[in-house]
Amino acid sequence: MIFLALLLGLLLFVLGLAVVMLRRSAILLFLGIELMLNAANLTFVAFSSANGALDGQIAVIFTIAIASAEVGVGLAIFIVLFRRFKTQSVDDLRILRW
Repeated sequence: MIFLALLLGLLLFVLGLAVVMLRRSAILLFLGIELMLNAANLTFVAFSSANGALDGQIAVIFTIAIASAEVGVGLAIFIVLFRRFKTQSVDDLRILRW
């Protein structure tokens, strides 16, 4: 059972990494990062259930709290950038570079 959960976590992480590496849309980059966070959460839960401890579930609760804050801040930034520059491509947003 733990093998299937770890395999699914690996598949989700690789899929999220592929989305982050291949797409240039800001929303798709955001979704790829969320996929990778959920893959990490799945592996935390799989390892903690295999060991019989609750440490993984506690770590997942904190990760979900951080991810929800990231969603709120990230979507607000995306909305402001889209309203200002009328694009969602991260390549067109050169104004954000140092």
